[in-house]
Amino acid sequence: MKRWENILGKVSFVNCDPLFHELPEPWEILHAPPSWLTGHVLRKDCLLAPIPTADFAKNSDTLQLLPNICIASDGAVGSVLLFGNTDPSMMRDIALPTDSATSRKLCMWLLKQMGLNPRPVDMGPDLGQMLNRCDGALLIGDRALDEAARHPELVRMDLGQTWKDMTGYPMVFAVYAARKDAPSTVLNEAHNMLLRQLHDFEQSDDVRQNVIQATSKRSGFSAERIDIYFGEVINRLDEFGTKGLNHFLTEVCGIENYQFVQTTNH
Repeated sequence: MKRWENILGKVSFVNCDPLFHELPEPWEILHAPPSWLTGHVLRKDCLLAPIPTADFAKNSDTLQLLPNICIASDGAVGSVLLFGNTDPSMMRDIALPTDSATSRKLCMWLLKQMGLNPRPVDMGPDLGQMLNRCDGALLIGDRALDEAARHPELVRMDLGQTWKDMTGYPMVFAVYAARKDAPSTVLNEAHNMLLRQLHDFEQSDDVRQNVIQATSKRSGFSAERIDIYFGEVINRLDEFGTKGLNHFLTEVCGIENYQFVQTTNH
């Protein structure tokens, strides 16, 4: 096994902790922001990783999707939020973080469907600085959870809920991807291991509570908030989620005639 083949990329947020809690040997974790993980997979820094769905759209010739696992929501996600001092209809510009291609693309697409066309501004994910410069600010992941808890009055849109209201589908923010030339035997082993991790989290209350407590301790969020969040964020890609994924890839990302067909296993 080559060095990179036992390294699995993980988003440096809490949203996929159920799959990565206490990984068995020989697997190691490479932590990185969502969009960085795309580059890590392409450069063979790791075997697989959850990457922004929009990044997969740009690299679908090189990457393959792994079935049955994802980062998604079927309604409110709680961690992909548009903040602002005014209603989105009044926002002249929106600060967009550079760490997730999916959320950026989704935000601007949703606003366009509402007949709005604010100016996008690339900025670091600091809410205070973002709102000092722009009318709106998009945050994702743990930063969004934290700022929503501290400033609930500034939350103007949960993008997962707005997508659900607009399309009727779950929103798949990230897909698990690997290079098409990744060694199939090792990839199968890693994929099946992650599926077992997810199964144990879903079926065993003891495992779920262990993950919640560990995530709470590491992140600083209360166990109660993590418990709620793990009900908002979805890590299993089912048939309905696959329809949402295909809708995003075709309608938002513009991949013509693309249809990911879900299977029961890799």
